[in-house]
Amino acid sequence: MTAPGDPEAGGDFSSVRPAGPTSSSAGAPRSTARSAVSVAGGIFVSRISGFARDVAIAAFFGTGVAAAAYSAALRIPNTLRNLLGEGTLSASFVPVYSAMLEEDREAAYRLARNVLGVVLGVAALLAAAGVLLAPWITRLLVPGSGWTAADTRLTTSLVRILFPMAGVMIVGAWALGVLNSHRRFFLPFVAPVAWNLSQICGLLLGSWLGWSSLVHVLAWSTLVGSGLQVGVQLPEIVRLVGRVRPRFQPSWEPLRRVMGNAGPVIASQGVFQISSLVDLVLASFVAPAGLAGIYYAQRLAYLPLSLVGTSVATASLPEMSRDTRSHALRRRLRVGFLQVLYLTLPASVAFLLFGDLMVRLLFERHAFGASSAALVTGILIAFAVGLVATSSIKLYASGFYALQDTRTPMRIAVLSMSIGIALGAGLLFVFRGRGWGPLSVTGLILGGSAGAWLNMTLLWSGLRRKLGPIFEPPVLTVVGRIVLGVLVGAGVGVGVRHLLEGRLSGTGLLGQILLLAGTLGAAGVSYAAIAGKPPRGNAGAHARPADGAS
Repeated sequence: MTAPGDPEAGGDFSSVRPAGPTSSSAGAPRSTARSAVSVAGGIFVSRISGFARDVAIAAFFGTGVAAAAYSAALRIPNTLRNLLGEGTLSASFVPVYSAMLEEDREAAYRLARNVLGVVLGVAALLAAAGVLLAPWITRLLVPGSGWTAADTRLTTSLVRILFPMAGVMIVGAWALGVLNSHRRFFLPFVAPVAWNLSQICGLLLGSWLGWSSLVHVLAWSTLVGSGLQVGVQLPEIVRLVGRVRPRFQPSWEPLRRVMGNAGPVIASQGVFQISSLVDLVLASFVAPAGLAGIYYAQRLAYLPLSLVGTSVATASLPEMSRDTRSHALRRRLRVGFLQVLYLTLPASVAFLLFGDLMVRLLFERHAFGASSAALVTGILIAFAVGLVATSSIKLYASGFYALQDTRTPMRIAVLSMSIGIALGAGLLFVFRGRGWGPLSVTGLILGGSAGAWLNMTLLWSGLRRKLGPIFEPPVLTVVGRIVLGVLVGAGVGVGVRHLLEGRLSGTGLLGQILLLAGTLGAAGVSYAAIAGKPPRGNAGAHARPADGAS
């Protein structure tokens, strides 16, 4: 795409609607599938580097106070990024920008510059506020009896360093939205490699030089890495839209529409982020190890969520925004759900049955001992309960966003969050009363999983009312094969684990690798033999997932 000329060209777009399909009806899901593969590929590469980062963090800090303080301090910039960045811009900016690209590209580029102006202003305010208000923010985050005064002071110092990252990452979310709308999916999702490598290099350099407070080195490396993550995306954006010159024209109708759409999305995203912060506050009533355990377990649990839920939803939203006909949306939602189920259901069962093998192989070394591994495994199992639902929420919410309905997901999220928080808090204090110690935080995760299942169910029901039946009868055959494949794969995996575990005991790292690879490999082959290839194309109109691309 060529660089734009006059950024003010384009006229009035007060009546812009999502454009019609840009490809044939039959070919559209294939395009989404290819885009989803690009997203998944970028996420996979970044997650591999992320695992290397987490292995380094675990080796240096284990589940001790430094790891917990870093996790707590990192929660705020991540929360603000999710609240004001990726989720909000994907839902409010991408549908409008994608539609305008079909009508008048110059006006679309003008919109991108205006949104950047808003984003930069918000980013500057957030950075300043975080540095100034760090002590009060920390007191709100970790008020519980499980944290000492020294723990709180350490967390405050880390909040001051990490808070400006929120502003940087919101700019990164704008870059992601622009690139996704131009169907450039790989780069923005592989860019976090720079973030991860910055942290790894910081830890290794700090250790080599003998610096005393490695957790502060880690925090500074995290902030620098966020800038690198955004920076690697800018050359491609300049190539697509020309010079990146922020503007702010609040009376321009397309910008007003984006900002108007953003309000309900922020409220909806805020529900999830409030839930996350409430979990943090509640977790502070147990030992810091509980919060550190959540950090490590999330890294494993969110791999399939990122690879599948995020990739399918991200790739689907621009295409759904371009073609909002009910039958086209139903097809995309149907195929998207089957793709999510095909990968997240076996992943959930693998975490339930073999999560301990994964945790020990990845993290158990140096400061991360056997007790830390047992803690993280228990939390990972709680995450696995809600994995399918959490991954599906992104897809179903994107269906509403494509229709530029941002209010329904917000209402559903409020209800689901309220129930999830209440249940999670109750379970946490029940488990704490029974002497579970740091493992009490599994109650929070189980409550969140229950809320995710409710959220997914209500979103699906709402889309069904808007669009008509999403799942045709043949879908049940596809689902049945997936479920049967999971059951058979689980049985085979348990058998292979039992066979290998005794023989490989005491063989060290190589034995751990062989045990996990043999167990998951046998389970995966058995699953694929029954479930067939991943659903694509017209899956749901045909019962055979292997023929889904026909």
